[in-house]
Amino acid sequence: MNLIPQALPVFLLGILLLAGCGSKKQESVPVTDKTLQVTAARAQQRTVAKSIYITGSLLPDESVNVVAEVAGRIARIHVDFGQPVRKGQLLVELDQRELNLRVERARGTLGQAFARLGLSPNATSANVASTPALEQARALLAEAQFKYESGKKLVESGDISRERFQEIERAYKQQKAGVESAEYDLRTQLAAIQSLEADVKLAEKSLSDAKIYAPFDGSVTERLVSPGQYLKENTVMMRLVKAWPLRLRVEVPESAAAAVAVGRDVIFHTDAIAGERFKATVRELNVQLDATSRTLMAEARVAKADERLRPGMFVRVELITDPESQIVTVPASSVYTIAGLNKLFVLEGGVAKERKVPPSNYRENGWVSVPADMVKPGDLVATSELPTLYEGMKVDVQERAATAELRETDAAKGSN
Repeated sequence: MNLIPQALPVFLLGILLLAGCGSKKQESVPVTDKTLQVTAARAQQRTVAKSIYITGSLLPDESVNVVAEVAGRIARIHVDFGQPVRKGQLLVELDQRELNLRVERARGTLGQAFARLGLSPNATSANVASTPALEQARALLAEAQFKYESGKKLVESGDISRERFQEIERAYKQQKAGVESAEYDLRTQLAAIQSLEADVKLAEKSLSDAKIYAPFDGSVTERLVSPGQYLKENTVMMRLVKAWPLRLRVEVPESAAAAVAVGRDVIFHTDAIAGERFKATVRELNVQLDATSRTLMAEARVAKADERLRPGMFVRVELITDPESQIVTVPASSVYTIAGLNKLFVLEGGVAKERKVPPSNYRENGWVSVPADMVKPGDLVATSELPTLYEGMKVDVQERAATAELRETDAAKGSN
């Protein structure tokens, strides 16, 4: 019975000793920060051409609605949708029977007017200087003038009476008035003839308008009528476009208006032809900015013909705003993207400092641009262990030349 109380102090002493040993062992473990070994390269300053991207459209060089200037029924259509045409090529013919009758009627009316003057129906108003009636009146005037001149001498010599001379004088004045009346009548009839000649020309024009020709080389983009259809005046029959040279029209923002000038080249591309870049030369600029959108309308001509480019295409135009812009670049391998966020680590004094950077608008030969207020030229940026790094982490830096770093990165990408 007395053994248990005696053993209890010994048992408690053993527990205390074990607890003491355990606490001493825990205190002996040192607490140290983790140091990560990384490779790094230095940011570089580069001189590049700064540019902006604006949207534009490709337009045909010429576009026209082919219309019928006269009313009539379509007799024949010589071209169809999508077909190329040449300048002066016959496109559409209207029924010409009624128009021919109008021409004949106008010519007949004109011939009657010439016949009333005693002239040939083939004469023209420009060549009419006199008529038989006018010539007769002038002949009678000449005879009356001769008698008048003779009578003046005879009345002075007393060979004829004063009364006889007065009769001769009255006859002379009547013939003179007759000539003036005949000349006036001729001018009036010539004016009427000129009006009739205009009627003939209008009728002939209407007849010629019954045949519609292509105004330029191009292609038919739409046909809107059919043979046998009756058309009113100025009805659109088809649409023609002249595709080359293509026009590139863009609206330049006010902030970049000074960067565009006549004669300057611009580069553009379209999603319809992936990976291709095309060049156009600015030819026209609007004299003023649009008051609503604050943009300047510019038009360029595509430099080289390419059948893949078509009017109506939507394009993106690269406009150089600063040919010698200074930017800071880092190796593309130093930028880490996760969940749509781009970041890199600047290494200062053996410590990683995180920088969240926007998407780069410059990428060339393995280098990308970063904001100058985040990374300075000469800063060390980590190029390895990016998923492991975090803000404030201590690192052991192994700096490498930028060119070597890029070669290793390209080789690694090629092996993957």
